[in-house]
Amino acid sequence: MRIQFYIISTISLLITLGLSIFLSSNWYVIFGIVVILTILGYYDVLQTRHTVMRNYPVLGRLRYVLEELRPKMYQYFIESDIDGRPFNRVDRSTVYQRAKGVRDTIPFGTQLDLYAEGYEWICHSIAPKAFDTLDHDPRIMIGNKDCIQPYSASILNISAMSFGSLSAAAVESLNGGAKIGNFAQNTGEGGLSDYHLNPGGDIIWQIGTGYFGCRTDDGNFNPELFAEKAKHPNVKMIELKISQGAKPGHGGILPAGKNSEEIAKIRHIEPHTQVMSPPFHSAFGNPLEMMQFIKKLRDLSGGKPVGFKLCIGYKGEFISICQAMLELDIYPDYIAVDGGEGGTGAAPPEFSNYVGAPLIDGLDFVHNILRGMGIRQHMKIIASGKISSAFHIARAVALGADACYQARAMMLSLGCIQALLCNTNKCPTGITTQDPKLTVGLVPEDKKVRVASYHEKTIKNFVELLGATGLDESKNLTRSHIYRRVSLNDMITYEELFPSIKPGSMANGEIPEKYKMDFALADKTRWGIHPEVEF
Repeated sequence: MRIQFYIISTISLLITLGLSIFLSSNWYVIFGIVVILTILGYYDVLQTRHTVMRNYPVLGRLRYVLEELRPKMYQYFIESDIDGRPFNRVDRSTVYQRAKGVRDTIPFGTQLDLYAEGYEWICHSIAPKAFDTLDHDPRIMIGNKDCIQPYSASILNISAMSFGSLSAAAVESLNGGAKIGNFAQNTGEGGLSDYHLNPGGDIIWQIGTGYFGCRTDDGNFNPELFAEKAKHPNVKMIELKISQGAKPGHGGILPAGKNSEEIAKIRHIEPHTQVMSPPFHSAFGNPLEMMQFIKKLRDLSGGKPVGFKLCIGYKGEFISICQAMLELDIYPDYIAVDGGEGGTGAAPPEFSNYVGAPLIDGLDFVHNILRGMGIRQHMKIIASGKISSAFHIARAVALGADACYQARAMMLSLGCIQALLCNTNKCPTGITTQDPKLTVGLVPEDKKVRVASYHEKTIKNFVELLGATGLDESKNLTRSHIYRRVSLNDMITYEELFPSIKPGSMANGEIPEKYKMDFALADKTRWGIHPEVEF
């Protein structure tokens, strides 16, 4: 192609130059274009970085243009309403419609294949409860025996998303929506900012491995700084982040392009540098120390609820945490269970695709272990991981959750179009970028209303689902209410798929066969799986 390029470009230059001189000066425009394309082509030939461009001057650039356009073209012109990823068009449209307060019903029946393996549904009753007789704002009280300031939380709240990964306008919009709808916003591990606090919505302050916002100059936990900020009246709960579903075992990443002077000041870090959160905590080194650190956070905050968030990996490690709780008589006020299907702005594909238990499996395990060890009553469970509909909430509650987090669905309510540019600082909707030319398009006064509207309508649909099952309280939802198709002619309940554990049974030595190895590997004095353990 290079020889053809030399010939074609030379002939084109001579012809357009001749036409410009002898026929009409208007041809100079075409001649100029040919000159630019020729220069571009010779640059492609001389550069050594891109083989396709070197072998196919000018034309080779179309590959990169099409590569950039492919996700948009696929989303708008190729994919069906139900096969998009991570969220299909049906789910995205439902969020948009509820956020905008327009009709969210669907015509002509479902597009889902009800006979496909994996299809799930919730049982309904011949004697459903009337919607107007039910609690339209179901809430849970978070706070155990050691909590002085328990928090009445909505069963649906905004999941952890940091200022830095999100723009100031997005954070402010989410918090404004939380204030209108009387639910909570999780800060993510990026620290507390004015955009979290000034709108006045309830805050769950997440403390990650980087201790952003409460760290010393060398990156360790700063108790004085934490105590000062934790006592802010808007901060209702504290969350210790152990791991997240999108990249468990991997520290968070803040690209240098997003690390502005303002963000660096909030996080107590150096601006304009890529910031990698450590993969593990320096404030504690084993399950016993972790429980003591949770007590320390509760005391420093003035007795506010303190929980921790994790994605299940080695099951023995979670069991060891529970054993530490029992030995020290220290219990977190809640546990947030994240799933491997969780989202993030930046993570290696191996971590997002292949590390960490999915939410359903992790939630089943956590609830079973807490229940079996006789400590479930001390703490609430919050489920997080690709929850976007009232059915997803109901399914999580049936498995053992008390409440749920949403991240990407809340972003969709802000106007996210799933452009998949979260890690580039080029988000076209101004949500996951710090570029002022893009964030100017996101107006908090408008978007906060949409966030609140989406939350309100999702809760309304959950309450209607609850009523359809014949129940009047979410705590009465069980695994027997959810069905899954496992083949064309076979369907089973979640109770059959994920059998419940008898309360206190594990404390009495009744360890189910599937958990015996995990209990053998549990060691409250250290983390990890140890080769010296014999079976």
